[in-house]
Amino acid sequence: MTELGKKVIYQIYPKSFYDSNNDGIGDLPGIIDKINYLKKLHIDMIWFNPFFVSPQNDNGYDIADYYRIDPRFGTMTDFEKMTKLLHDNDIGVMLDMVLNHCSTDHPWFQKALAGDEKYRQFFYLRKAKADGSVPNNWQSKFGGSAWAKFGDTDYYYLHLYDPTQADLDWHNPAVRNELFKVVNFWRAKGGHGFRFDVINVTGKAEQLIDSTGDINQEKSLYTDTPVVHQYLKELNQKTFGQDRESITVGEMSSATIPNSVEYSKPSEHELSMVFTFHHLKVDYRDGQKWSKVPFNFMKLKRLFTDWQEKMDQGNGWNALFWNNHDQPWALNRFGDPEHYRIKSAQMLATAIHCMRGTPYIYMGEELGMIDPHYSSIDDYVDIEAKNAYSALLKNGLNADQAFAIVKTKARDNSRVPMHWDDSQFAGFSTVKPWLMPTDQDKINVQKELSSGDIFNYYQSLIHLRKTEPLIYAGHIRMFLKEDSQILAYERFLAGQSAKLLVFTNFYGKPCETQLSEQYQNQRAHVILSNYDEQDQVLTERIKLQPYEALVLKIG
Repeated sequence: MTELGKKVIYQIYPKSFYDSNNDGIGDLPGIIDKINYLKKLHIDMIWFNPFFVSPQNDNGYDIADYYRIDPRFGTMTDFEKMTKLLHDNDIGVMLDMVLNHCSTDHPWFQKALAGDEKYRQFFYLRKAKADGSVPNNWQSKFGGSAWAKFGDTDYYYLHLYDPTQADLDWHNPAVRNELFKVVNFWRAKGGHGFRFDVINVTGKAEQLIDSTGDINQEKSLYTDTPVVHQYLKELNQKTFGQDRESITVGEMSSATIPNSVEYSKPSEHELSMVFTFHHLKVDYRDGQKWSKVPFNFMKLKRLFTDWQEKMDQGNGWNALFWNNHDQPWALNRFGDPEHYRIKSAQMLATAIHCMRGTPYIYMGEELGMIDPHYSSIDDYVDIEAKNAYSALLKNGLNADQAFAIVKTKARDNSRVPMHWDDSQFAGFSTVKPWLMPTDQDKINVQKELSSGDIFNYYQSLIHLRKTEPLIYAGHIRMFLKEDSQILAYERFLAGQSAKLLVFTNFYGKPCETQLSEQYQNQRAHVILSNYDEQDQVLTERIKLQPYEALVLKIG
């Protein structure tokens, strides 16, 4: 895993990166225009959110044609040009494969609706219960029943997500073969990285029984089931596993550590690594996303400890990230964007970039972007946020209370256009974009490259990952586990005395803590710091400034 450990992957949400033709929507030619910027970070690969033909009911995760570029993003010629230019600059292409479900506009679903028996077998079609109710009591992750009427028939179809996203039945080998063809098509086009959307919910049982009503028990009926491993081994063997240099990541909804080890352990021949989200649910009240509470730092530490140490022990591999297109900005959740935006951005980056795994940087993270200052639900576009707002109102909250919650958790928070400069539309477009930017007057590429402190800090972290074996190949051991303010860990290699000690203060107040004897009286070289720290001999105690990140090498 040494080579995998050296990689750093950048995520681009094409709709919001750069608009080259001034229609308010980002596009592939816009990405081509910004390759020189991307080169500056020294990233190894870019994960692109879907840009395939789609009605955009779920921002491209409802695919109507897996083989064509949506015209709003460009053409196949644009894709081929972009891929070649990126490869010429040693940047790989990771494509987003949405294989659990397809759009109800997809020809497969339309043929099924028209009565074609072959394609009816592509979906989970079930008749109503004897009492006329839907086939089972499962709930959609976007709210409401997971079943919708299948045309004017007496059947219903399963949709774990939006009603326009019909779940594909992976039990059918014809479905799997069609999806493998999709992956192989894009391999031939130069895609050697693949991110598989919600891939661990493909293993629904053939008998779709009712749940008890408990959300976790219900998830267990279709999440991380044993057959998913069989599907992934087949997917690997028939597609990307034929490319020695392929890099793959599975988005694993509510996955367990043992399953994630198996998904990503090289000897299992499934995937390179896994995205898991437990650490991004520590600001949920009683597991409910649509709530507004401070993040639970001790819970965050326990999760990092469990996942880092146990994945290491099992030889699994983590994808490391704070931000993506489905999350509000980490700076608002775990940092202080008002008083310590720069320091907390640097601290959060250090916390995960020095861990064991492959770091992902979401576009704009390297600028210290923050949640937009919206004032109305009408400022948001995402269907999930609008549904949540309506549900909160139905549950008795007033409009201000409901909006205050949505504002902290909406997916659109990170989907705002990339800030290229301080102009009205942030240099993203010359016309009003599909989603409005805010704060571009103080946070933008132009300003960051000329006088900022976050972008160059990311450059240092990336350089460190590529050059320091303790980071790209080392094991991990957490310490100071009971400290209520500091996340700390040690990176080490078997048989070597040298170690990296990483200290991160997650709060805007100074702190001091006791060091164990094994670290005392050791000469420590400062590898990286977001304060002006000097080499030192470690004593009984270590002090950290507000949101300080400190990486020391000893031994």
